[in-house]
Amino acid sequence: MDHSALIIIDVQVGMFLEENPVFEGEALLTKLEHLIEQARAVGMPIFYVQHNAGTGRLLERGTENWSIHPRIAPTDQEAIIHKRTPDAFYETTLHEKLKQRNVRHVILTGIQSEVCVDTTCRSAFSLGYDVTLVSDGHSTWDANGLSASQIIHHHNQTLTWFARLIEAENLSF
Repeated sequence: MDHSALIIIDVQVGMFLEENPVFEGEALLTKLEHLIEQARAVGMPIFYVQHNAGTGRLLERGTENWSIHPRIAPTDQEAIIHKRTPDAFYETTLHEKLKQRNVRHVILTGIQSEVCVDTTCRSAFSLGYDVTLVSDGHSTWDANGLSASQIIHHHNQTLTWFARLIEAENLSF
């Protein structure tokens, strides 16, 4: 997968709080650990996207909840992209850093399926990237009368216009 990069969106400690953990969080972390291991083994760049929320918010910058989950923590050589909106490209250095690495194909994973993952997927497509969405590599919470599983399924179906979908176990680097 030359010219590819793995992008991990908002997999931060606050998403896994005991009182309201992200849907199937343990399974998500296990899949991400495996994908990261594969990417590192072949020298594929990995970009971590970290949401910076304002004072008093769940992902307030500098708090424990804001930290990237320790099970998938980046190495010193891996880029962390800070964002303030659902779009990992908007007012960030992500596009510039991907271009510097000659990346033309992005593999997207992370949290929250219907917000940051969806928005970043569409933005990557609009910027001309070949996009792969790991269909079981993103998650969310129950919302608006829908289960997290229904939301994930819906977004997987909707995003086929913008990305190829593949399950984590079928993705090889």
